[in-house]
Amino acid sequence: MTDYFGGYVTVGVLLLVGLGFVSVGLSVNWVLRPHRPTPEKLLTYECGTDPVGADWAQTEVRYYVFAFLYVVFAVEAVFVFPWATIYALPGFGVGALVEMGIFVGFLAVGLLYAWRKRVLKWT
Repeated sequence: MTDYFGGYVTVGVLLLVGLGFVSVGLSVNWVLRPHRPTPEKLLTYECGTDPVGADWAQTEVRYYVFAFLYVVFAVEAVFVFPWATIYALPGFGVGALVEMGIFVGFLAVGLLYAWRKRVLKWT
């Protein structure tokens, strides 16, 4: 066999060994695990509390709004912290300050909109 195909054979053998290792591990786990289903074990798990009501429940939209606002401000932090570390370097003067001001301004307008729509009120 040539050296060109020798690399492919090595990768193929390692792939087969890896798949075999995972298959054997999962099979042994399936054979040795205890399987004693009880009515309590078959219930839906809801963060440590007992399930209440039917299996279908509507979730209020405002929780998604809070999650979306969190993502927006987490993204802001991801952009602001690196900008703050390079702001003092040469070549990142007024232009970088104006660009970050525009970015924070857009986020401030979004926060103002959410505040005016009373999205940020918890009750």
